[in-house]
Amino acid sequence: MNKRIAFIFPGQGAQYPGMGRDFYEQFEAARAVFDEADAILGRPFSQLIFNGPADELTQTKNSQLAIFITSIAILSCLPLKPAVCSGLSLGEYTALVAAGKLSFKDALPLVQARGALMQEACLKSPGTMVVVIGMEPAAIQEAISSIENVWIANLNCPGQVVIAGTKEGIQQASAALKEKGARRVLPLEVSGAFHSGLMCSAQEGLKPFIDRLNLAQTDIGIVMNVPGNYVTDLNQMRQNMVSQVTHPVYWQKGIEAQANNVDLFIEIGPGKTLAGMNHRIGVQVETISIEKVEDMETAIELMLHRFSGLF
Repeated sequence: MNKRIAFIFPGQGAQYPGMGRDFYEQFEAARAVFDEADAILGRPFSQLIFNGPADELTQTKNSQLAIFITSIAILSCLPLKPAVCSGLSLGEYTALVAAGKLSFKDALPLVQARGALMQEACLKSPGTMVVVIGMEPAAIQEAISSIENVWIANLNCPGQVVIAGTKEGIQQASAALKEKGARRVLPLEVSGAFHSGLMCSAQEGLKPFIDRLNLAQTDIGIVMNVPGNYVTDLNQMRQNMVSQVTHPVYWQKGIEAQANNVDLFIEIGPGKTLAGMNHRIGVQVETISIEKVEDMETAIELMLHRFSGLF
């Protein structure tokens, strides 16, 4: 019996210099992805991915592109077809390519525009994000509802909710949340308030790019951040991509929507954050993370022994 696989892809923050270099050196398919990206972008962007410097790679306009390209390069080396794909924030663009809804050639300029527009929005409307530990989303919403310019941004997994807003607003919200019983409120190292109202200018700038996107129907499912569920209508996909810039990411809900329908999750790209979230969500099936060539080799060996009908 064939097993159903879910591919999941990381978002901004997972980047580090040198990611994907081993795939570039050992696999022609991965090398072709990095080379095509350089050709489309008109510059040797892969050299920034492989060599840094880290502070330049971490800039929003670069990190989003870098993670997207690296994840697609790793994906190109996997001899597997997923039943469904999803990605955290930026990772949703990778998921759309992996599901065949969007071509790499069309997605790359879109990701470039998204990163640049979000970086501009960070400068235009400065903000920050914190993760709230040990408090339910409804209680968090109640605690921050009277504070201006603060929003729930990510519902990642049980007991972990990210809020975003102006620095002043987040300072007020942090104090209110601790008073209401949050176990911890921890700052995130981000350059702005993503998935919040402070990203409105980025959303407006991105909309024309998304409206003219050529999306395709395929037999691979896509679970999107904004509804936290499967989406089949192409126009709805476009609408969700636009909305995602300022709306909360319902990651936990999206994973739960897939969990009963798949036999294996494979996290593809830098880091192992999503596997950790799956564990905290309580996903019963296995999650494998592939960010290095050795991870892929181990994963394939494991799947050959444990799962039938994958290849």
